[in-house]
Parts: sequence; C-alpha cells; structure tokens
Amino acid sequence: MARTGRPRAFDRDAALHTAMLVFWERGYATTSTTDLSAAMGINPPSLYAAFKNKEQLFREAIGLYERTEAEASRREMEAAPTARGAIAALLHASVDRFTAEDKPRGCMIVLAATNCTEDHESVRDFALRCRARTKEMIKARLDSAGAAGELAPGTDTDRLAAFYTTFLNGLSIQARDGADRALLHGLVDMAMSAWDAPAGPLVGAPSAA
Repeated sequence: MARTGRPRAFDRDAALHTAMLVFWERGYATTSTTDLSAAMGINPPSLYAAFKNKEQLFREAIGLYERTEAEASRREMEAAPTARGAIAALLHASVDRFTAEDKPRGCMIVLAATNCTEDHESVRDFALRCRARTKEMIKARLDSAGAAGELAPGTDTDRLAAFYTTFLNGLSIQARDGADRALLHGLVDMAMSAWDAPAGPLVGAPSAA
C-alpha cells in the first residue's frame, strides 16, 4: 500500500502577505472570505483556524503593511537632517511606493477601509486610528524641530502636520486613479513650496483673526 506522505505545511506568513495584497487592491468591504481563501490557496476552515475571521486577518494585514511598505517611507523621513527635508522625503518616497508597478497603487491604510459601512464600524475605526498615526508621526518630527529652534516661534505644528497628512492621503487617491509618477513628484514640490511661501507661509506665527 502506497504511503500518502504528510501534507504540505501551511505557510502563514506567505498567506498573510497574499491577503495584504488582496485587501490593498479590493478593499475590505468588497473582499469576501472566498476571495481570500482562493488567493491564499487554502480552504475557508484553514483560513479561520489561522486568522480567526476576516476582520482579524485584515488587522494583521494592515500590521504587515505598516512594518514593510510604510516603514520604508518612515525611514526616509527619519534620515533627513531638517524638518522640511523630512516631510519632502516622506512625500517623495510615498509617491514611489504608491506607483510601484509590482503592487497595488496607492496606500492600503488610506484606501482599504474608506467605504466601510456601519456593519464594519470596528474595521473603519481601526483604519482611522492607523491613519491618525501618520499625522502623529509627522507632528512629532515637527515638534522636535520646533524644540531645536528649527521652526519659527509660534509655528502651529498640529496644523502643519494636518496639511501634509491630508496631502499625503490625496497622493494615494491620485495614484490609485492612475496619476503619473512624475506628475505626483511635481505636486510634492508644489506642496513643499507652501512651507515658506511669501504670501502666507505654513511655518511661522499664525495670523491674527
């Protein structure tokens, strides 16, 4: 009687990476467990055994995205010697990442849960907290620059962080819509020109109401 041999071990890390790409491309609400199990090459019972449910799989996929894809942009920001250079580095690195040819376009954290309904409120809130961390990271860099005397007295670092976070999120949407990489880099340069624009600089004391 022929021996059947042991079944191939389940590669959880590889399956999670595949799930990340599926959620990134399709979004949470429109991705079914059937879609996920088919892409991951496992049956639904194995998916539930490994990841509990679709929401837990999504949360782990976001975590993987943050540790891998998003981390590269953060490193570019941290390596810059000035706050202005740090923001520019973050934005330019993000453009390269958002328009990579071998992966879904745009930012998974921005795009994957934006159309969630009340039925997926916990997922929506989780994604919101993830997006908020980007602003917190930018603000922390600006606060450090302010403490070091790099920014003008009275600079509203919260407002400045909100501006560039909003712009970063817009880059993600433009990339998903097919915007050219060179165009997006040019838009980053325009956004950075607002840093010290003579008509109304972002960096400096807020104007009186």
